[in-house]
Amino acid sequence: MTSTPDIDGVNLSRHPVVVGDMQRIVAADLPWHRLDGATVVVAGANGFLPAYMVEVLLALRDLRGIRCEVVALVRSPERAARRFAAWRGDARLSLIKQDIAAPTWDGTADVIIHAASQASPKHYGLDPVGTALPNVIGTAQLLDLAKRRHCKQFLYFSSSEVYGALESGVVAREDRFAGIDPATVRASYAESKRLGETLCVAYASQHSVPAVIVRPFHTYGPGLRLDDGRVFADFVRDVVEGRDIVLHSAGLAERAFCYLSDATEGFFAALLNGKPGTAYNVANPDAALSIRDLATLIAGLYPERQISARFAPDVPSGYIASAVQRVMPDIARMRELGWQPRIGLAEGFRRTIDVYLSTAHQDPTDQRAIA
Repeated sequence: MTSTPDIDGVNLSRHPVVVGDMQRIVAADLPWHRLDGATVVVAGANGFLPAYMVEVLLALRDLRGIRCEVVALVRSPERAARRFAAWRGDARLSLIKQDIAAPTWDGTADVIIHAASQASPKHYGLDPVGTALPNVIGTAQLLDLAKRRHCKQFLYFSSSEVYGALESGVVAREDRFAGIDPATVRASYAESKRLGETLCVAYASQHSVPAVIVRPFHTYGPGLRLDDGRVFADFVRDVVEGRDIVLHSAGLAERAFCYLSDATEGFFAALLNGKPGTAYNVANPDAALSIRDLATLIAGLYPERQISARFAPDVPSGYIASAVQRVMPDIARMRELGWQPRIGLAEGFRRTIDVYLSTAHQDPTDQRAIA
């Protein structure tokens, strides 16, 4: 049986899958020149989604001749140093310890990307205050910094959770919402994301801060923490550890899954081409599947590992399940920006799992480029 690798402790940046993703993203027809010479502040830079944006920003020099400096605001510089080990000593990357809800850093900022937020439901019940504050107080603080520094671009990471419990069959369009009970622990995430969006729109209207909002749906790919708590992360971990995928429900909930390189290209499309005060769904509606069918698909990707998907009635403790059964995104606004997801489910999950399988025994001190 293979032990689960600590993705922080491997040279993820130099893995062939990640290198290929970077090349694909940077090849996108986007106005990358707007980032040339810019200081880009990334709040929550060590998170799963923003870490890929950091990788792209640093890869732009070699792949497009575009130079920008990245100021990574993180809660744990030690963990961030492991995640970005390939860039150790690079003067373009600064790791700064920061609580975004009580910031002390006040430096240069031409572009701000705010992705400092707990995104896994396992955190909502354990730390609802720590879940809510970065999305509200942190957002206000960064918008104020953007105002003072006359930022050229500002990107706020919201979530598909803001749509609430849409009725089955209703497509999640950016101007269509359902209710959220604010007097629940899980609402610490969705309601704070909603207020963060409102703050972005308010600053765009009142202070001309060019704040653009992205609403990622279910995104997966290299760098996903296998203890994330969401079922698709559990499925990946099961394959890596060589055990059966166990479902704790009927698995009828349906979700749209987007591979990380597609999503990252979408985030940059919104950052560079999006309209201030506007929200954009970043998702892949063509890669929608029930949880049960996803488990079957992932189990079948590696027949040599003899993994199957089965059911068990017990529900893991501490996980706050969503009441939403089916969330299908409308991405017409993103298509107007020229973005279209391209990676299908089988290819995306195989690319993801291959990273963990190939790094299970990698020496964390090995900094040689694999590409």
